[in-house]
Amino acid sequence: MTSQTPIPRARIMGVNVSAITMADALRAIEDWIGRKAHHFVCITGVHGVIESQSDPALMAIHEHAGLVTPDGMPLVWMARKLGHRHTQRVYGPDLMLQLSALSAERGYRQYYFGGAPGLAERLRDRLTERFPGLAVAGTFSPPFRPAPAEEDEEMVRMINDARPDIVWVGLSTPKQEYWMAQHLGQIDAPVMIGVGAAFDFLAGTKRQAPLWMQRTGLEWLFRLLSEPRRLWRRYGKIVPQFMVGASLQLLRAKAAAAATHKR
Repeated sequence: MTSQTPIPRARIMGVNVSAITMADALRAIEDWIGRKAHHFVCITGVHGVIESQSDPALMAIHEHAGLVTPDGMPLVWMARKLGHRHTQRVYGPDLMLQLSALSAERGYRQYYFGGAPGLAERLRDRLTERFPGLAVAGTFSPPFRPAPAEEDEEMVRMINDARPDIVWVGLSTPKQEYWMAQHLGQIDAPVMIGVGAAFDFLAGTKRQAPLWMQRTGLEWLFRLLSEPRRLWRRYGKIVPQFMVGASLQLLRAKAAAAATHKR
């Protein structure tokens, strides 16, 4: 896929997911940086798809994103079943690591926006140690409450004064998607990427699921067992809802294909 090639998409329960590989994502982001374009990237899993079912604004944000990467294996499997056989998982923490390595080579400047107080600085320290030469333009942990207009303008000014190429946004879904969409055109950086829990994973404050659970689509179970009080309502809703919705979509696609074949 070249910079001029349209990014293939798989519409999964209405959400327009980019049917891409990690190499495709890196190539697109580098192209935006080179052209000084302005885009945002949604790193979207089942949670984002289900939230979008009852939130038309969030659905529209996904529609206008430069990339909507398949963050979990269920979306990868769905994209493949819908005909995009080369789709691979583009997992937030992996994208952050690969883009950090590339940034250290190319000189792309990073800004870490989000997380609890001190988390962005811890993330900066871990990544600059891992990738010597990685340029970090700044860090900021915004308040959890909505920012008044004057305070928001000051945050935008602070980020722009730091002159980053990539702004990493760690606010969790759907808050980070709303923030990126609202600030597109205000933030001068070519790329904003919403990575949520990747801040915690790569800073070492939370454990990631073992690779075998990631590859088999069971990462949600690991996270639920790690934080049951916080996550039981979320996964109790989204797992069965996605299974039913995805199954119905595949059945409809199969019926439509059979009807077309009979003509």
